[in-house]
Amino acid sequence: MKRTLADLLEKKGSQIYSITPDATVYDAVKVMAERSVGALLVMEGEQLVGMLSERDYARRVILEGRSSKNTAVREIMTARVVYGRPEQSVEDAMAIMSEKKFRHLPVMKDEKVVGIVTLGDAVKELLSEKEFLIEQLENYISGC
Repeated sequence: MKRTLADLLEKKGSQIYSITPDATVYDAVKVMAERSVGALLVMEGEQLVGMLSERDYARRVILEGRSSKNTAVREIMTARVVYGRPEQSVEDAMAIMSEKKFRHLPVMKDEKVVGIVTLGDAVKELLSEKEFLIEQLENYISGC
């Protein structure tokens, strides 16, 4: 049975960390450091308007010589956010993240963010699933 993003969120939790688009990049990086996360959702109320990752910071602040205390999140965030759906398989989500070269995938249901999964979460889940299948096969073979 293929695991879905809903299954993964049920197991890992649906905690999300976010920031507003008008916050400074400095404040966003501070939140990422405090929460030990590599990306934040950029939210206006309940609406997802972007994502801000460590990669965005490195490429759009450091390399462009901007000041993180004088730059708003909206100036450097990724505005076109790719997201997953709860019914989507973990394998499909992992393929999307690998293909698009990002590590954080918001999960949305009815235009509302219900959680976020990382590439690491997906890999861990798929490895766990494969280990379970191997164990089942070994038990079947040794029972013959």
